[in-house]
Amino acid sequence: MTLMNVIYHDPAPRTARLALAFGAGLALPDGPVTVYRPRAGEDFALLDPGRVQMVQGFRPDHDALAQMGWRVGTAPAPAPTALICLPRAKAEGLALIAEAVAQGAQLVLVDGQKTYGVEAVLKALRARVKVAEPVSKAHGKLFWFTPGGADFSDWAAQVATVPDPDLGAFQTLPGVFSADGVDPGSALLARALPESLPERMGDLGAGWGYLAAACLARKGVAEMHLVEAEAQALDLARGNITDARAQFHWADATSCALPVSLGGIVMNPPFHTGRSAQPALGMGFIANAARMLGVRGTLWMVANRHLPYADTLERLFRRVDVLAETPAFRVWQASGPRKTAPTGTRR
Repeated sequence: MTLMNVIYHDPAPRTARLALAFGAGLALPDGPVTVYRPRAGEDFALLDPGRVQMVQGFRPDHDALAQMGWRVGTAPAPAPTALICLPRAKAEGLALIAEAVAQGAQLVLVDGQKTYGVEAVLKALRARVKVAEPVSKAHGKLFWFTPGGADFSDWAAQVATVPDPDLGAFQTLPGVFSADGVDPGSALLARALPESLPERMGDLGAGWGYLAAACLARKGVAEMHLVEAEAQALDLARGNITDARAQFHWADATSCALPVSLGGIVMNPPFHTGRSAQPALGMGFIANAARMLGVRGTLWMVANRHLPYADTLERLFRRVDVLAETPAFRVWQASGPRKTAPTGTRR
């Protein structure tokens, strides 16, 4: 993992809210403290490292936190205290609260920014339990409650079924990319793929497996490598794709390496972290795709039309073509990855 592959988050807001809460008399029960969905670079120095167990399935954040010395896993263990670091998706945040209660939490702290919908979660909690007066600072809030036997099972993550007329049904969960249906960009890319594909294929940022399934439905594929950084999404992909040709890799698609070179790669790379646009993420996907492909390999990629990927593609591949376009998306085919930097003028 390289530094560019982790979006570090400002450590101050959460730390400041925790400090205010402890200063006002908040006391944690004895025993372990589970921190749900912490992000790389966040400061949890106010918590006793010997008691903390972090739950983070996003590989870059998971590895960065582990390198800082925290105990990190992808699944929670029972603990009397839970700290929920709210993600963007409200349904996912509510599911994390339900999970913490199911794991026996006697005290549940919820912390999040206003841009991540913390007000909506606070309102939902107040409708069923007594919530301590929130600590507000740095455009966010921290509040806490004791479950006291309240039932949160209706907030638990509910598996949704996404049908596809050509590929069958897929299962998704709140918080994963395109949880409510097939992403239009991915569908456009799937339609643009040729009838026959290279023997050894990869899907970078495979999510719950739609594009990989589309590739496996084509002729010629003997191996399909799904690379996905989000452990929950990869678990869904394992359930959605039971084809023996599929191999699953929990890894950062911008930096991972496979033991074999690939003949083809498909991808619909992410371009934002939270609400901030990060085109560099997609550029990192493109750069690693060029490294993972053999010299005659081909990349098929879909992206929002406004994203500035053309220069990166032309710098890293010998031939670049546009296969399909809509008002929102563009499908690229890039062939012949350059293994050395090009010289002379741009084509």
